[in-house]
Amino acid sequence: MAPQHNGAPSPALRVPDAPITLSTASVYPEKVPSAFEIASLLGYDGIEVMVSTDASSQDLNVLRRLSDYHQVPIKSIHAPCLLLTQRVWGRDPWGKLVRSKDVAEELGAEVVVVHPPFRWQRDYAKEFVEGLARMQDETDVLFAVENMFPLKARGAEAGMYLPDWNPVDQDYPYVTLDLSHTAVSGSDALDMAGSLGDRLRHIHLADGLGITNKDEHLVPGRGNQPCGTMLENLAEGGFKGHIVLEVNTRRASSRIERMEDLAEALAFARLHLAAAAHTWEVTSAGEVTRRGVRR
Repeated sequence: MAPQHNGAPSPALRVPDAPITLSTASVYPEKVPSAFEIASLLGYDGIEVMVSTDASSQDLNVLRRLSDYHQVPIKSIHAPCLLLTQRVWGRDPWGKLVRSKDVAEELGAEVVVVHPPFRWQRDYAKEFVEGLARMQDETDVLFAVENMFPLKARGAEAGMYLPDWNPVDQDYPYVTLDLSHTAVSGSDALDMAGSLGDRLRHIHLADGLGITNKDEHLVPGRGNQPCGTMLENLAEGGFKGHIVLEVNTRRASSRIERMEDLAEALAFARLHLAAAAHTWEVTSAGEVTRRGVRR
């Protein structure tokens, strides 16, 4: 039963619609099988596979067996777009996206996360927006382009991506918003989310301080990004995309410490998604109303 105050019922509670999943990158330097094991033990709702140099991240049959054994669904695939994965699944960037889409379809994943092209990938970049739109028309899997960040040196910015690191003004149907990247770029994550509207379908939840060019991917709550407010806004708006914990646990001294960090991250996400359903205040007249939530 909903809480009451002076006879006035609080608003109906909203059950968050967004699954909270774990990126396989969050267990590095452990391998992909560890991510499935930890996600199962901690109670995550699924996995995002970061396709990397780890052979198990590239093997459809291995991924299917891991998902079946641990009973953890694969909800999204992160295409191999990093500098370190330039040779994974071939050198052709379009081929990487096709392979990522095929794997997602085979595994029942709903999203493929894509980075914008690097500046030196000029032919790819020239056709990126139109080509991605054509690919999107051919599948139910969502291609969600991720916000990145510029490099900064001596007060100047150098762009690494084309058409831009910022997806807000680009004609992408779907977007992934990474809160560690907003820290590095000095962007207002809440404003970006508001500007994206319904195009925002995927969240990489992490924190950052934004003091240097370092992409920190801190556990949410350990930086200065509005991670909690973002989650509350999303829940309030009925967000049905994925919340993916993509945090850096490389400094964990043991498996236990790594799991403690990932348990804290999951608890943070669940707490703030649920908080939107409990956000009320008592007015001077003794009435219960919803608090304003920044959008």
